[in-house]
Amino acid sequence: MAQVYRITEQCSGKSFECEAGQSVLKAMEQRGMKCVPVGCRGGGCGYCKIQVLAGEFECGKMSKVHVPPEALKKREVLACRVYPLTDLTIECRPPSQPGLASKQKKTTALR
Repeated sequence: MAQVYRITEQCSGKSFECEAGQSVLKAMEQRGMKCVPVGCRGGGCGYCKIQVLAGEFECGKMSKVHVPPEALKKREVLACRVYPLTDLTIECRPPSQPGLASKQKKTTALR
């Protein structure tokens, strides 16, 4: 039986289960939670940014544009690339950060 961790979203107080090796975003989506906007699901777009307030985790590769080293030090990460090692308390970041939406529209338009 896989290890299961409890992920609690600070602002809403809602929580959900996340299996070991499963990204926080995938667990959120499986439980029908819409805490963060969803984009590429691969660590490149920056839509699903969260801050981990408590608990231990490991990260997969994330865009340094959206998660530079100073953000990582503040435990600001992308939900699609975060894997819990313990129960976590997270805070979902506002969907539109200054400049993020316009950059993403430009990127989409170039495809």
